[in-house]
Amino acid sequence: MSSYTISKTLNPKRVFILQKSELEKRLDPFFYVPELLELEKKVLAKKPKKLRDYVVSVSSGATPKTTESELYYAEKENGIPFLRVQNLSPTGVLEFDDCKYINHETHNGMLKRSQVSAGDLLVKITGVGRMAIASVAPEGFIGNINQHVCVIKTRSKEISETLAAFLNSDIGEKLASRRSAGGTRPALDYPALLSIPIIEDKRILQITKKVIDQKQKNEAEAEKLLSSIDDYLLKELGITLPIPVENTLKNRMFITKVSELSGNRFDPHFNKTYFKEVFNSFSKSKFNITRIKDVLENIKTGTTPHQRLDPFIESDGVVFLRNTNLKKYHIDLSDTKFVKNEFANELTYSVKGEVIMCIAGTVGLSAINDIENPISINQNVSALKFFEGKINPVFASYWFNTNIFLELTKRACSVATIFYLNNDNLKLLPIPVPPLDKQKEIAKHITDIRNKAQQLKDKTKELLKKASEEIEEILLK
Repeated sequence: MSSYTISKTLNPKRVFILQKSELEKRLDPFFYVPELLELEKKVLAKKPKKLRDYVVSVSSGATPKTTESELYYAEKENGIPFLRVQNLSPTGVLEFDDCKYINHETHNGMLKRSQVSAGDLLVKITGVGRMAIASVAPEGFIGNINQHVCVIKTRSKEISETLAAFLNSDIGEKLASRRSAGGTRPALDYPALLSIPIIEDKRILQITKKVIDQKQKNEAEAEKLLSSIDDYLLKELGITLPIPVENTLKNRMFITKVSELSGNRFDPHFNKTYFKEVFNSFSKSKFNITRIKDVLENIKTGTTPHQRLDPFIESDGVVFLRNTNLKKYHIDLSDTKFVKNEFANELTYSVKGEVIMCIAGTVGLSAINDIENPISINQNVSALKFFEGKINPVFASYWFNTNIFLELTKRACSVATIFYLNNDNLKLLPIPVPPLDKQKEIAKHITDIRNKAQQLKDKTKELLKKASEEIEEILLK
């Protein structure tokens, strides 16, 4: 066997020879990739501790049934953060831009085992992409995690931050990935996770904190750019919105006549004075503002196969866009689901050029469909196709994401546990109709703003890469 050689035309990272005496408890080839074996030997030569040596306790998360989401989830204002993999960051700082929220009953009841508090170390243990991404819960934090994340309690926040800095390095990621199993959706069980060797070096944390500081500066500048979009758009349309009054009990109370009630709605929020002033400001716009239905060629709401049919598959099926894949201005399919091909004819599809809008939960949130092939959509989103020559879809998506439009979508929602906007009410919402050339001009300017903001965010990725190289040099020299 020792004289057996492998053709030089084969990739040595994918095909290699291993002596029987070198086998441990694992039989999967990835565990024995020469590059990873060599890395582990270098790390072990420094006599590191194992992750388990820093752990007081470890527990896994849980996810409420998505088919009964109205029973468990809540709006940000009255909910508790429910952290998912996308909320973890390789900087070690939690990201809340795409955070979901659960109600207090769910937090105190069915998700008690997955509760997170300040200083806890949160680690990704399943899913595609980088393994063992880690973040630390900030001061005063109370929340929960889903089943793809585990919560590790250490003896202090400083220890958690040190561990996160190592796990988020390329070396830490490789050591974690080597221990994962599961094929297309790898996972780290507790013994594998806790066996990761940890090189404790405070310089790693110092490097990471520099990246965090610069990241926060870049994001603040990017946020300033993005927050200017509303002001620019409204100014171009000639709309001056009324200034909201202070949210006091006196200002929340008002008197109206029955004849003034709008749309057969009797709820106070729908009929409050502020919205009357908003529509009055619309009437003074430079351009005509009409109802969406007047410029809409077609609208369709998605469908979801029944859970009892076991319709979903890990990959190689029909792309299935959910409202969680819908971000402000863009579609993110990095964490998408797939439906088995046998159910393809039962799905509803959106095509390139349509505007996809969330109609449940974060209602109004919209993005242009810029994907070449048709994608299926679930029941929580609608796809809107406008008459060509009347509405530029990119312009429409930017209007839909303005704060005032998002307020109006909530106003138009049916009163329930979560916001829900049916298509009939959606079609009655306002949309400005400047000349098409003006729409394109506005859309291009906003796109340029977004691109500048994205460039600032991309700088963080470059900083992380450079920091990872510095850390590797420190740990393996």
